Amino acid sequence: MTDILWQPSPERIQNANVTRFREWLNNRNDLRLENFVDLYDWSVREMQAFWPALIEYAGLKAETWGDTVLENPHQMPGAKFFPDARLNFAENLLRRDDHSDALVFWGEDKVKTRMSWCDLNIAVSKFSQALRAQGVTKGDRVCGYMPNMPETVVAMLATAAIGATWSSASPDFGVQGVEDRFGQIEPKVMITVDGYYYNGKSHDIREKVKDIVDRIPAIETVVIVPYAFDGINSTGIRSAVSYADYTGRFDAKKIEFERVAFNHPLYVMFSSGTTGKPKCIVHGTGGTLLKQVSEHLMHCDVASGDRVFYFTTCGWMMWNWLMGGLAAEATLLLYDGSPFYPNGNILFDYADAEGMTLFGTSAKYIDALAKAELKPRETHDLSTVRAMTSTGSPLAPESFDYVYRDIKEDIHLASISGGTDILGCFVLASPVLPVRRGVIQTRALGLAVNVYDDDAKPVLNQKGELVCTAPFPSMPVGFWNDPDGKRYHDAYFDRFPNVWCHGDYVELDDEGGMVIYGRSDATLNPGGVRIGTAEIYRQVEKLPEIQESIVIGQEWDNDVRVVLFVVLSPNVVLDDALIDRIKKQIRNNCTPRHVPAKIVAVDDIPRTKSGKITELAVRDVVHGRKVKNQEALANPEALDLYADLEILQN
Repeated sequence: MTDILWQPSPERIQNANVTRFREWLNNRNDLRLENFVDLYDWSVREMQAFWPALIEYAGLKAETWGDTVLENPHQMPGAKFFPDARLNFAENLLRRDDHSDALVFWGEDKVKTRMSWCDLNIAVSKFSQALRAQGVTKGDRVCGYMPNMPETVVAMLATAAIGATWSSASPDFGVQGVEDRFGQIEPKVMITVDGYYYNGKSHDIREKVKDIVDRIPAIETVVIVPYAFDGINSTGIRSAVSYADYTGRFDAKKIEFERVAFNHPLYVMFSSGTTGKPKCIVHGTGGTLLKQVSEHLMHCDVASGDRVFYFTTCGWMMWNWLMGGLAAEATLLLYDGSPFYPNGNILFDYADAEGMTLFGTSAKYIDALAKAELKPRETHDLSTVRAMTSTGSPLAPESFDYVYRDIKEDIHLASISGGTDILGCFVLASPVLPVRRGVIQTRALGLAVNVYDDDAKPVLNQKGELVCTAPFPSMPVGFWNDPDGKRYHDAYFDRFPNVWCHGDYVELDDEGGMVIYGRSDATLNPGGVRIGTAEIYRQVEKLPEIQESIVIGQEWDNDVRVVLFVVLSPNVVLDDALIDRIKKQIRNNCTPRHVPAKIVAVDDIPRTKSGKITELAVRDVVHGRKVKNQEALANPEALDLYADLEILQN
């Protein structure tokens, strides 16, 4: 898996932000950092020099950063970056105020709008004044039940501008799913739409909004943005006001940015919630800013004037990540709806029409393109697209092949991985390193990422747990309603004391690249041997007869046996011959221990709202255990397909 698929040109390396940063560092600090690997090693070894250097180089604004970089550096949790800093997140994202594009929006083929930096500043000014006039103050919560559209960005920036805390969910969430999230944090204001578009159809959500507001008494005002309908409050939503009326009585003026502490709550994010009510993960202002600026500038090579796209909803942390592109003075290309409506080409149409430079998406989207046999390089120009990033699940080696064969030959393809837990990545892109087939390029600058075996010993070229052995700025401030910090501690620091254990089963190679084999809690253990689920998916989904698969470990006969569920392509039958082919494919490319004891055809696979398949929920259903929070799933009805299967009783 070390085939080199792409090499950056000497010109690209020389002009990359990270090269210029390294050369600036060498001159500034009298260093001899010769390449990216040297820079990474220095950024971890000299963490208290790296983060201030990034702040200075990126020109990040603060009333003060203070004299202390890191307090309690050897405590996790407990370490605190820049404890004396005073800054505002929105101020650092609204650096420009001109008539060029700040935001471009496509709502499938139904809506196309754009907003200049000047207009964005005006809109944020008015919305922040409206919030203040209502009595929303520092620390209050504002939430969005919104599509990925400009008004969502405005509301988030206005919330951050006044020092309040933002949280969001996408409008395809059900009533219970929204209550489970927003009900815990008790927002004063909720901004929403009348409906949204998906797959060419409009979906009215006003009845859902009414139910949500009735269930969350803390909500004082509901701001309704007309989108798929007329915006009229036809269902009697309590305390509802139109977006135009909410902001229209205020004149544009210079935004008043409330400076807050480094760890002041900026976002409340939510775990997927498939094993109970979602955890509310609180992220701080400064840590979010530093981590996302580092990733956009240094790892994704985003510069002023670039046009950055990520296919995401407001219920996935990649929306929050996308927002960080504004700090790099990039234009954000927003999209809401189905990526395959009407014919699978719309995102590539968008790329050509708007000069997209970074195309962000998920591994599942790339796999779906390949399965549909789309060849964008034959139908689209894509000359502006320099980089494509993929996350959500491991990107299979065959998907690397597909991108370079059928999308674009000269493109920086980067599999990236981190999570909601850190609002960023542990492992990700480097624009100055080669792309190797099936391998994530590098560890994140400033993060002491390593791999531990079961005895907490670092290992190389061997599978183990992804860990971070030193503090980093975007660690959560904590969990909501966790006063003694026990739930926070148990989530990340219980396995290896004073070390962040992320829950990914991975392998780090001697070139600094990483392969992810799946989540640790979904790891299979037949005969006591740990097997990553991604290893099986990579083989099974090569077969044209298989559209998708999900694999679990079933407790059986005092051991664990591997059970594979497959969604078949049209007109395919799971007969003995296909079962033999699947087993042979796995045996020949993995090991005999990877071969499933049972292979079962199903019509659908349950997944979260962000598109991740839910191995743990399927495992619970197979074992007769209740799945606690089905509202977290996009298609909870799919779980019924896995209950009481006779084939798994023997």
